[in-house]
Amino acid sequence: MTKRQPSFLLSLVLGLVLCLPAPAAEPYHEWKVTDFAIEQPLGGLQGDPARGRQVVIDKRKGNCLACHVLPIPEEPFHGTIGPPLTGVASRLTEGQLRLRVVDEKQVNPMTIMPGYYRDPEKFTLVLDKYAGKTFLTAQEVEDVVAYLKTLK
Repeated sequence: MTKRQPSFLLSLVLGLVLCLPAPAAEPYHEWKVTDFAIEQPLGGLQGDPARGRQVVIDKRKGNCLACHVLPIPEEPFHGTIGPPLTGVASRLTEGQLRLRVVDEKQVNPMTIMPGYYRDPEKFTLVLDKYAGKTFLTAQEVEDVVAYLKTLK
């Protein structure tokens, strides 16, 4: 691995994140980390695994396949930057999965994985069209968590 490759990978991931669409403005739901987990669903919402699978695949939403291998054989070009997510539900609890989707930096401060549901008021240098918005909505986060829970 050359010295330039990590910078390239970081640039690639950040570029992909910047391509994400801004969802409609909705209220931000506070969350609390306890023992490396967010135990309560965001906003008390219930996730749908089928919708979560679509968010995971969608290049304009989660785009998880850019970095992770998942058991979605019909989709080509799975990334290998992040850990494989096959069997992730047998390794992590629901709350641990939620924290990793919401803000992986709470677990690993050196990660290049974006926080998909961080407080938008704490972002700096954000384009006007993204101001006050999270990358995923609370419902989309819960849908992704519901999908990941099926991967045992």
